[in-house]
Order: sequence, then structure tokens, then C-alpha cells
Amino acid sequence: MTDIILHHYETSPYSEKVRLGLGLKGLAWGSVEIPVIMPKPDLTALTGGYRKTPVLQIGADIYCDSQLIMRELERRHPTPSFYPAGHGAADALAWWAEKTTFSPAVSIAFAKRPDALPEGFLEDRAKFSGRNIDPAAMMAAVPNLLDQLRAHFDWLNQMLIDERSFLQGSAASLADLAAYHPIWFLKQNFGPTAVPLDGFPRLLSWTERIAAIGHGRRSPTTSKKALDAARDATSIASVIPDLRDPIGRKPGQTVTVTFPRAGFVVMSA
Repeated sequence: MTDIILHHYETSPYSEKVRLGLGLKGLAWGSVEIPVIMPKPDLTALTGGYRKTPVLQIGADIYCDSQLIMRELERRHPTPSFYPAGHGAADALAWWAEKTTFSPAVSIAFAKRPDALPEGFLEDRAKFSGRNIDPAAMMAAVPNLLDQLRAHFDWLNQMLIDERSFLQGSAASLADLAAYHPIWFLKQNFGPTAVPLDGFPRLLSWTERIAAIGHGRRSPTTSKKALDAARDATSIASVIPDLRDPIGRKPGQTVTVTFPRAGFVVMSA
């Protein structure tokens, strides 16, 4: 079994970001397909109750949330780097792209393609988020969501106006992977000619270059084997306290992960 195991499902946009990260670094990894909705007994046994997607496992060490996953992949496998043009701008671009395009993209897809959702999906996400999900309200919001995406896609498109291959130059960075996966989700559901993608030819060419990165060397495995691997391994994760943390969190402290109430639905849960 490979040392790296990704717990994910195929249609998860955040999983696609991590899969491409594994591909950019040319890594071999084990693929555990997890359920799209609860229950997820093997995943939550591994994570201590965390249910969102994706989750990265390296031996006995478990990494939840795609931002942390990408940082850990960079730490363990620094070449080729997610930061060919340096840190700072790449992290800022990645944060902006995900925060502004992910929620509108998935909300549009869920409003216009309810037939593509697994049975029980909206009910599962409504229970998880603590909100009622109203399909009629989602559909009514589509024009505004398209308007938001068009503005952000135009900015990305303008970054490529000098014919550069990727957002920060000649090499793909974390910013590219983060900006790509919401667009990937739209293309998966509506194709490349759908509004507002049809108005940005440079952006569509860029998506083809990102897709060509691939997913690395992937091999299927099972959740049982992943649990056995975690049980038999020893954690090597280091504890690095942040002495300037304004909240005062300390290593080993129990925390609660809460879900922000923005947007309609959660794709990665």
C-alpha cells in the first residue's frame, strides 16, 4: 500500500484540487472512495467524527481540510513546488478564488441539475448545515450567482492576457489549482460552452492545461486497509505551538469545527 491515502469521492471539487496537487508533484497514492452522504463510518472512525471531504492520510497522521492537506504535501514533497513564484501572492490568490467562486458554482449546479445529485444529498446537507434548502430559492438566485462568477472569471481571464501558461507565469501554482476546481465542477455539469464560461476563451484554454497535469499515480484501496494502516503506524506529525496565537489555542486542545452559514449547500461534506 502507498504511504499517501486520499479519502474522497469523484465529484467533490475540493478533492479535485488535491488530486491535481498529487499529480503536480508526481506522487503515488491510494484512493479510498467514501460515501457522498452520511453515514461514513470508516471515515469518521479515522477522523474522530470529522465528515467533510477530502481527508488525507499518511500512516497514522490524518489531515482534514484541503488547505491543510496542500500545506502538508508541500512540506513533505517540496519539489516541484506549489509556489514556483513564491508564497504570499499564491496563497492570497488561492484564498480569494475559492471563497468567491466555489459557493456560486456549486449552487448553480445544484439548482439547475438536481437530477445529477445522489438520492438524499440535499437532505443530508440541510441537516449538516442546519438550514432549510429551498430548490425554488436556489433557482431564483441563479442570475445573481452567474453575475458574480462572470466578474471573477473576467479577472482570472485578464491575468492570462499576456499569453502566460498559468496564473503566475510559466509553472502551475497553488493559485491555479484553487481557481480551477470550481470551474471544473461547472464544466463537469454543463460543458465548456455554458454561461458564463463561454465568454472567456483564454480561461478555458488554461483549464485544459490544468487538467493535463493529471492525478499522479493512483491506485484503489479500501477503507478497511486504510484503517489498518493507521492502526499499525506511528504518528510522526510534529507539534509546533503558535506562541502568538491571539485566541490562545494550544497543541492537544479539544476544538469544535463549525460550518459557516454562507451559501446554499456544502459540496465537500
